[in-house]
Amino acid sequence: MTDPRRTKSVPGPTDRVVIVGAGLAGLSAGLYLLGSGRSVTVVERDSSVGGRVGAYAGVDYRIDNGATVLTMPELIGDALAAVGAAPSTIEPPLRIHKLDPSYHARFADGTSLNVHSDVDAMAAEVARVCGPQEAERYRALRRWLAQIFEAEFDRFMDADFDSPLGLVNSGAALKDLGKLLALRGFGKLGRQVDRLVHDQRLRRIFTFQALYAGVAPSRALAVYGAIAHMDTSLGVYFPEGGMRTIAESMAAAFTTAGGVLALGSGVERLGVTDGRVTSVHTGSGTVFDCDAVVLTPDASVSDRLLAPHTRRRPRRVLSSPSAVVIHGTIATSVTQGWQSRAHHTIDFGQAWERTFAEITARGGRGQLMSDPSLLITRAGVSDPSSIFIRDGVHREPLSVLAPCPNLDSAPLDWAALRDPYVREITSTLQRRGYHGLVDGFDIDHVDTPQSWLDKGMATGSPFAAAHTFGQTGPFRRKNLVPGITNVVLAGSSTVPGVGVPTVMLSGRLAAERITGRAEPRLGGSHSSEQLN
Repeated sequence: MTDPRRTKSVPGPTDRVVIVGAGLAGLSAGLYLLGSGRSVTVVERDSSVGGRVGAYAGVDYRIDNGATVLTMPELIGDALAAVGAAPSTIEPPLRIHKLDPSYHARFADGTSLNVHSDVDAMAAEVARVCGPQEAERYRALRRWLAQIFEAEFDRFMDADFDSPLGLVNSGAALKDLGKLLALRGFGKLGRQVDRLVHDQRLRRIFTFQALYAGVAPSRALAVYGAIAHMDTSLGVYFPEGGMRTIAESMAAAFTTAGGVLALGSGVERLGVTDGRVTSVHTGSGTVFDCDAVVLTPDASVSDRLLAPHTRRRPRRVLSSPSAVVIHGTIATSVTQGWQSRAHHTIDFGQAWERTFAEITARGGRGQLMSDPSLLITRAGVSDPSSIFIRDGVHREPLSVLAPCPNLDSAPLDWAALRDPYVREITSTLQRRGYHGLVDGFDIDHVDTPQSWLDKGMATGSPFAAAHTFGQTGPFRRKNLVPGITNVVLAGSSTVPGVGVPTVMLSGRLAAERITGRAEPRLGGSHSSEQLN
């Protein structure tokens, strides 16, 4: 049997590496490559780092423009350690804190529940809301989710694949595959969770994460219970200053260690000779010579750069649903009257199966949620530094995320629909008890499927390819490019997939394709205590 981590690597010289994109995947790859002794340049189209984990600037505040949920922050520590840095040694230091509760969940029947990562605290909360028998069922569910995660992480998430056949050539991978089969990991997530817990509210808490994978719980593979485990057992975290500080700190460590960061440099084309990229050309005329390239943009952007140099047509990809995200500020005097005082609140509508059917329908049959479930993020609850004074009034940043179909699923006219839909969402929340929201929410930015498309994200989805069976693990788009020997892909469009932990892993996996070895796991176990 072979070592599953011994996979194909970039042949020939790899001394000079150019990375396209300064999001988390690109910065992760940059840190690992720099730590391995390569000369590394990261080229970024925007004027700031972060990509989908960046920020929008208001008149007197900044607000995160992408992911707001952070799990497994030890992966950040691992990437920084590749260049001898640590969260506490960066200037300014990166301070990441565990949220408790991870989420506050509100339901259409008027009940609510705090989601704690501590098993005893969560069992007590489940007993309070759902009864003592359901608390015991929760403990069984938690054990099952942990077993799924442990069987899956090392071999199927934190691993490169040359082909699905690599699984049958590895004894360790076969052993973990057997564990997943025994755990019913290739059944349906919704069915397995339903088998273990009976309360409909709990079933939602432990399956809504399937949306991150781009499929409904009733259709998602049970292996994606690993995401629920990361969310509900390993804990949710938040860095002081916002999610954007993660990329900013990684960039600071990268440049301090000798890496070159070229911002405001959009890449227009690749120079290719004899099947190898030898140069990266920006729109301003700057040329970066290289021995290897890591491409981290959305697949459609990378494919445009690769198209002149490869005969293979990109296969058709089923995209995840999209989202409308409303960003702005609100007076703290308004939010003090709300029932929820959590950093993250999931406000569930009554509908569930219908909601997923509406936003995941294919072939132009998608619809906006008729009874929406929404994610409300208030960073000021756990990060007082984000609260500011405007005209003598204390205000806090506020974001509302509403899942919606992508443009293939529902080719809606978002230029006309955006403002009415924003009013519908805010009115819905006000009816649910968020009093003062309609008049008090000063909205500064709204992202829609059209704005995601304008940023180069296929089908207007920021969540890339859906994790269907044919787009998961060894079947997902590989990070090597047929026909071009020194290009490696990273980011949410390739392995292992969507989400902050997975794109961090994708950067490391891309680096390993170039270094030709598995980098040491400096963070050790799946624990984040060193970052608290």
